[in-house]
Amino acid sequence: MPLTRAQKADIIEQIGEKLDGSPIIYLTNFSGLSVDQTNELRGRFREAGVDYMVTKNTLAQIALDKIEGMDALAEHFSGPTAVAFSDDPAKPARVLKDFLEDEDLERPELKVAYIEGDMYEGHEALEELAKLKSREELVGDVVGLLLGPAQTIAGSLQGPASTLAGAIKSIADGEGEDA
Repeated sequence: MPLTRAQKADIIEQIGEKLDGSPIIYLTNFSGLSVDQTNELRGRFREAGVDYMVTKNTLAQIALDKIEGMDALAEHFSGPTAVAFSDDPAKPARVLKDFLEDEDLERPELKVAYIEGDMYEGHEALEELAKLKSREELVGDVVGLLLGPAQTIAGSLQGPASTLAGAIKSIADGEGEDA
């Protein structure tokens, strides 16, 4: 049964909100996957906190036309297309890469990843994006880098200070013996 205009308008609005509100968007070609494989992939995305949905290309293109700065994505909405929305650039790539390796498949393949205004295409991009650290890992690295010098300074101050105090005491004790 075909969709009514009202249903199409709702879908366009929903897709538009997700496209406009997500800094990370992955478009994939999912053709050739069985229903079980598709459900497995959806489950993996859900566990990773990534929203994954199959879209009608024409409705997605209409939604894109209403969003400024996302025109470049429109050309990738052709053929079977599923979209992954995320706040972390590495999560969708890791899910796809792990799924492809675990299932020994060539699809779903990455059509394009739109990450905060930049576009990445193809299998090589998927490999590189999967290697990215998550935001949590990056924050941990930055905190470690910030704390490292402070810990080094504190350790340095404690070491020579105790040595210096000991040296002064030895000198003072030594002067008292000579006098």
